[in-house]
Amino acid sequence: MLDADIAKCFDRINHEVLLLKLNIKGKVRQQIKAWLKSGVIDTGVFTATSEGTPQGGVISPLLANIALHGLENRLIKYVETLPGIKAKNRENLGFVRYADDFVVLHKDIAVVQRCREIISEWLGGIGLELKPEKTRLTHTFKPELSEDGKAGFDFLGHHIQQYPAGKYRSNRNAYGTILGFNTRIIPSAKASKVHQEELGRIITKHRSSPQVTLIKDLNPVIRGWSSFYSNSDAQCVGELSKQDYLLYLKLRRWAKRQCGNSKDGHVKYWHSINGNNWVFATREGKANPFRLLSHSGYCSSSTSYVKVKGDKSPYDGDLIYWSSRLGTHPQMPNHKAKLLKQQKGKCPWCGLSFQDWDVLEVDHIIPKALSGKDEYKNLQLLHRHCHDEKTALDLKEIRRKDHSKFLEKLSQFWEKFDWKWVDDIPNFIGRAVRKSDMTNGQHTE
Repeated sequence: MLDADIAKCFDRINHEVLLLKLNIKGKVRQQIKAWLKSGVIDTGVFTATSEGTPQGGVISPLLANIALHGLENRLIKYVETLPGIKAKNRENLGFVRYADDFVVLHKDIAVVQRCREIISEWLGGIGLELKPEKTRLTHTFKPELSEDGKAGFDFLGHHIQQYPAGKYRSNRNAYGTILGFNTRIIPSAKASKVHQEELGRIITKHRSSPQVTLIKDLNPVIRGWSSFYSNSDAQCVGELSKQDYLLYLKLRRWAKRQCGNSKDGHVKYWHSINGNNWVFATREGKANPFRLLSHSGYCSSSTSYVKVKGDKSPYDGDLIYWSSRLGTHPQMPNHKAKLLKQQKGKCPWCGLSFQDWDVLEVDHIIPKALSGKDEYKNLQLLHRHCHDEKTALDLKEIRRKDHSKFLEKLSQFWEKFDWKWVDDIPNFIGRAVRKSDMTNGQHTE
């Protein structure tokens, strides 16, 4: 894989190429051009911007993404020319980009090297170039195939590497073949160090502050860092426990300073809460104690993550895709969005994926007329025509069941029927006839 970084991406973007890629005219184009040419004032010093977009500006990330848009399509066009099936070649190429950081993955080192050359040529067209110090060719599993002899790579604060594993613990591919390795995604060493430095600065800042104030400033940092790595394998490799231990050492030093280097710090600042004997919290009184969050309490085990499609954006209006992915969307009813995510965007009746133009209807798996409950596990989202087909079959079943119930009730009725009353019918008719004849002045046997 190619771990690439663009040198001074925000500072060197060609304005004319960027405006051409925007493909807009009128006042909007004039406004963006004015932003690009407006310059920067830093500590009272004005710097002209003849090229690039100032890093840190409100619109700079968006303009940088627009400038780099199309790079993936260029690489896809290249791999389609390789021997073999085009669709298979496209699947074998992995390209992930976030702003100016991106990685290229392929099973053939020659393809990755050619991609590096194509990327350099493509970037030259917009006035950019790769940064040699931060661009490296590496292997995710075998160190001997890496340029620097180190396996794995860092991307967006994560370290991605594959480790050998036996056949009972190894990952398997889509065909069930044992791969012989497991992939681990953990916080990078640099990200862990920066996080601990941030916690250290907060503790130093509050070296004379009350415990509550210190906890209030530490909790948001711990919560944010842990949530960011919630989809990683940090819990599996003990990285979160390590972060908690390093933080404990800093807090122990803080407690000793508060108590004059005596051993009273543990008694005063650490308490037993819900079976945990080492909780940095205020003393428990009538109200709940104010406690420090732990890193391991906010992260679960590894969670699989599916890459967003390269041509998708949260603002493209594709309600089906984003509802299926996120389980929520402001323009989609919550119950439909939740069902879309559960069904992974597919109709369980026909097995086809939902499209943006499809009409979706909520269906009871077991109809309410057949004692089905109105709850999520008994609901599914179907195409309108699929819903009509299923409803027709449900109605047949309902009628069949209603007919069976009718026959069952009729049978129960006849079982309880008093047949002696039927035997008395002839006598009843005879008495009625004689009474009628006597009324008319006649008498018959």
